Amino acid sequence: TVKPKYKCEGNEILSLDVELPTQTAAQAENIPLDIIYEDEDIMVINKPVGMVVHPGAGNSNGTLVNALLYHYPKSSELARAGLVHRIDKDTSGLLVVAKNLEAQFSLSKQLAKKSVYRIYDLIVYGNIIAGGTIDEPIKRHPVDRIKMAVLPGGRDAVTHYNVKERFQHFTRVQAQLETG
Repeated sequence: TVKPKYKCEGNEILSLDVELPTQTAAQAENIPLDIIYEDEDIMVINKPVGMVVHPGAGNSNGTLVNALLYHYPKSSELARAGLVHRIDKDTSGLLVVAKNLEAQFSLSKQLAKKSVYRIYDLIVYGNIIAGGTIDEPIKRHPVDRIKMAVLPGGRDAVTHYNVKERFQHFTRVQAQLETG
């Protein structure tokens, strides 16, 4: 232990013993997780349709965050339990979850720089002729706060989509989403 004004000379070995405070008030719950991949830094989880990603109004339990806190208690030390992105309740798919601060920072930075991106495979009603790009700002819908809408002043959002398969009244589309 040294005084706060101590200046290092360059040959010292410094160590810092820190206990991170809990970042979430959510409670751990024994909810099964479909872990597709895991190492010491990240987990890739297959989120099912119907599961909310993080607690909010009307969804204080039964969320992915509640499950993460149970299966990986150290996630309570990370903002949003290590989540760096989310998908809607009615969407299934893979989510990357950080297991430490370094991984969370790195993943967040990669998403911000758009060096990684999300790809969605979806079925839409109607017959889409060809692929294209939607470049419109999105933000919370002013009336239905659960939904997002194209509105001025929203976050930059660019979606590139391609038709993969056509059916009688539906089209299978693959979309790559970039948000700012």
